[in-house]
Amino acid sequence: QVRLVESGGGLVQSGGALRVSCTASGSIFSISTVGWYRQAPGKQREMVAVITSYGTTNYADSVKGRFTISRSNAQNTVDLQMNSLKPEDTAVYYCNLSNMKRGVGRVDYWGQGTQVTVSS
Repeated sequence: QVRLVESGGGLVQSGGALRVSCTASGSIFSISTVGWYRQAPGKQREMVAVITSYGTTNYADSVKGRFTISRSNAQNTVDLQMNSLKPEDTAVYYCNLSNMKRGVGRVDYWGQGTQVTVSS
């Protein structure tokens, strides 16, 4: 069973920085793609950044150059460093772990979410 716990959200002024972290339980972290998604009020959940088990990263165009995702397989953690924050970055940020299960296909696990609010 995989459990994801996020921390580090909060309120910051435009142009500021925040770091959100996610700690995973279970034994499949190191072989899984992990990442961050966000959902703003009235909008669909969208991918922010993901990192594969090989360390390959992918970012949404809206955050490229401002956000950095990193992972530690030793500690089962994935972090998102967010710099130069904008009011449009305001959302609930969700940690995600994605794993391929034989005979099932892709299985997604989600954290409970952490609120990030950027004031103008």
